[in-house]
Amino acid sequence: MASAFRRFVKKTAILCNCILAVIFLLACLAPYLNPEKWWFISILGLGFPFLLAGHFLFLIFWLFVKRKFIFISLITMLIGWKSISLLFAFHQQVRFDYKKPADRLRIVTWNVARFIELKKNNNEGSQTRLKMMELIKEQNADVVCLQEIHTSIAPAYYNNIEYIQKELGYPYFYFTWELDVKDHWYSSIIFSRLPMIDTGRVYYPKPGITEVLLRADLKFNNDTIRLFNTHLQSVLFEKTDYDKIESLEHGDEGFVGNSKGILSKVKKGAIIRGRQADKAREIISQSPYPVLFTGDLNDVPTSYTYSTIRGDMQDAFLQKGLGMGRTFTSLSPTLRIDYIFADKNFSILQYKKYNRDLSDHYMQVADIKLLNPHP
Repeated sequence: MASAFRRFVKKTAILCNCILAVIFLLACLAPYLNPEKWWFISILGLGFPFLLAGHFLFLIFWLFVKRKFIFISLITMLIGWKSISLLFAFHQQVRFDYKKPADRLRIVTWNVARFIELKKNNNEGSQTRLKMMELIKEQNADVVCLQEIHTSIAPAYYNNIEYIQKELGYPYFYFTWELDVKDHWYSSIIFSRLPMIDTGRVYYPKPGITEVLLRADLKFNNDTIRLFNTHLQSVLFEKTDYDKIESLEHGDEGFVGNSKGILSKVKKGAIIRGRQADKAREIISQSPYPVLFTGDLNDVPTSYTYSTIRGDMQDAFLQKGLGMGRTFTSLSPTLRIDYIFADKNFSILQYKKYNRDLSDHYMQVADIKLLNPHP
């Protein structure tokens, strides 16, 4: 009887391991398949870290049960190595050097979540806003790219653009002035201490909320570089959606109903971001200058969005970071959705992520050097 039970367990484990391998390999296809037609593959890509963790668990299991079956997961992981390599950075962490020679460009990117507090007061939100401003100031960056910035000319509200210009020392900026309500604006923005030679914007196609790809051509010593900043479609989760996710995690009742609404939003977001990524790649590829790209893509490295926009550009975190590089504070520790990319005309010298719970995203900073600059 015990022998029959062990055979049953072994056969069941082999079957589960093989099913996991198939799902894992399908998830590896997510960067190459447009979610317009293959949205379910995109959703599998979101769960890629957990599928990978499942294979590690099987490796441990087979080590103690039947070692020859380790090869099911080992071969699967080898085939999917390219996707695995996008999840982790393995660089030794050294202290960030704040000295900045003239040939080094420092760039900050951050989704600031409207700087938390809109109205002038002295509450906790306003104190957080000041801490965020100080953190930006400490970086002494040449360029600051922000997403989800709010600003206002109403006397009772914070004029964040004016504050950053005057108090943080960024004379140049490019903002599209997307009207939120009367006297209030909300969008992405590029601040710069480098002169802006030219600027431009492209609005992504509907449907979806109004999102924009910003472009600024900057004078850097004797060269011109093109900088992009953007924010892509989010899943637009509301508090009720987060409550549903929490109930799923705790195994509460209503699994089917809760999953259906969440899945619908995830699917819609993936499809829209796929369209936005195609448009962004088209614009990036037309640049006559070396390209830097920053943004909140609202998508993970094992996604069509990331693969399409990044192309053959360098990922600053993968070049100089350590670990999984989580940039979004909610839902899952696997969510790296904010990026700094640089094309092959640049060398990425150093990178840092600030794990401070100020916004719902973490600020990133990188030092980048232009290769073969004009004398």
